[in-house]
Amino acid sequence: MSVSAASRSAQSSPASSPSRRYALRTALFMAAYSLFHIAAIFGAFDAWIGTPAGWLLALAVALPIAGQVWALMRLIADSDEYLRVLWAKRVILSAGIVLVVCTAWGFGETYANAPGLKAWLVFPLFWAVSAVVWPFVRSSR
Repeated sequence: MSVSAASRSAQSSPASSPSRRYALRTALFMAAYSLFHIAAIFGAFDAWIGTPAGWLLALAVALPIAGQVWALMRLIADSDEYLRVLWAKRVILSAGIVLVVCTAWGFGETYANAPGLKAWLVFPLFWAVSAVVWPFVRSSR
């Protein structure tokens, strides 16, 4: 078997499908994200909070989120044409809903004295919206 044939075979095997690679990448990035938070819950970073080093912690915790975004973009890029359109529609629709919700809440804070919310809630909100929206986006039209 030639190198290119072996490469094609590996790319088309179920173990290396775009969705399997996405699942693995997601598990790795979310494990790192979780480990940061578990360490924080148990006080590993208490001395950092409120200091300039706290910014390093904030950036470190954000890196797995960037990795998750990259994993999702790789899933879209590695999928076939039809699935690429579906994934793109799902992500755009979810992001659009999150933008509307966050903007409405922000104006609620400004004009209606709604309580302030932490900006990091945008990430779990995106995935909560995605869980509701994505099953209904089944067409490339």
